Amino acid sequence: MSDIGHNANPAAEQLRLFIERIERLEEEKKGVADDIKDVYSEAKANGYDAKAMRQIVALRKMTKDDRAEMEAILDTYKSALGMDLL
Repeated sequence: MSDIGHNANPAAEQLRLFIERIERLEEEKKGVADDIKDVYSEAKANGYDAKAMRQIVALRKMTKDDRAEMEAILDTYKSALGMDLL
């Protein structure tokens, strides 16, 4: 008799459980991403610039030192391209 669909191998069962957990978490992640998108849409409908808000969120994730370093690099690049005169 075949064991198709009934795996007696404990390692295979553990792997299946890990995969199923990951799949559930991926679904939750998609739901959260959809919720975030909805918040940006709501903010945009209220007159806020979603692109600027995304940049602010990214900046707030950074440390003060990382932000300062990034701003210094951006200033250097803008200056090299003559954009600091605009």
